[in-house]
Amino acid sequence: MDGGILYSIGELARRTGLAVKTIRFYSDRGIVLPADRTDAGYRRYAPDAVARLALVRTLRELGLGLDMIRRVVDQELTLGEVAAEHAAALDAQIRVLHLRRAVLTVAAEREPTPEEMELMHHLATLSAAERRRLIDGFLDAVFEGLHRGEGPQHAAARRSMTPELPDSPTDEQVRAWVELAELSLDPDFRASVRRLAEEHAARLPDRAPTPPRPDIVAVARDLAGAAVAGGISPESPEADPVVAALTARCALTSDRPDDAEPHQWLLHRLEAASDPRRDRYLQLLALINDWPAPERLAPVIDWSVTALRIRSAQ
Repeated sequence: MDGGILYSIGELARRTGLAVKTIRFYSDRGIVLPADRTDAGYRRYAPDAVARLALVRTLRELGLGLDMIRRVVDQELTLGEVAAEHAAALDAQIRVLHLRRAVLTVAAEREPTPEEMELMHHLATLSAAERRRLIDGFLDAVFEGLHRGEGPQHAAARRSMTPELPDSPTDEQVRAWVELAELSLDPDFRASVRRLAEEHAARLPDRAPTPPRPDIVAVARDLAGAAVAGGISPESPEADPVVAALTARCALTSDRPDDAEPHQWLLHRLEAASDPRRDRYLQLLALINDWPAPERLAPVIDWSVTALRIRSAQ
């Protein structure tokens, strides 16, 4: 071959660090072709085969398939094109692995039944469109028919309860999504949130200029929150003025200023609102959407319920 240097397959193996059978395999696949053969049929390779094999080894270690590698060494594709395509494929694989890891982590914590395990896997691997349909079904069950004209207030309420799992979620966000999706499918939880939505809708003004009246949970948060934070026991005399203010404010905002048994009525309403799953939903929602952690309402509601029960029995 014009007096040029040619390497035997053994010499090529020594120069590249690859096994003879590996080089022969690449040669048979047309990735690194011999430049010539001896009279006895032994392969001989040109010096550029050393560089080609070094590139092949690098691309194989990066996980590329043989067909794509052949196209690179034959200059049908540039290394930049291959790198971009392979990086995209790896991103997809990483997302799948994140989902699988999150499901397995939840399973390790819960000891699920086979049916629960199947549901968790299904929820974790839903497409963005499928996730949206699932949450839309939950929000329809909660809000449908409650907002006149389904205007801005309706849209804002739905947005405030809609999770948006990012394209590349963390393991923690995936676990949060699985738990939130399970909650949204729970008929009892749906009914509980629906009752709260109905109460809130009943307080919305008939006319836009009139501000909506605060619901009883918001009133309890504003009045009893300081007592909870200050460590005031609901049984103590120090709680009496808080309960009196809470009862009076809720009676006014609910158009019941002359109610003969305000404690009993308010107690019933707060007991209906006492569902720790609501706090959990909002915590999971904030985690998924990367929002600030919400204030927990359960301690304020529990304090108010205890204080009202004691005074209702007196």
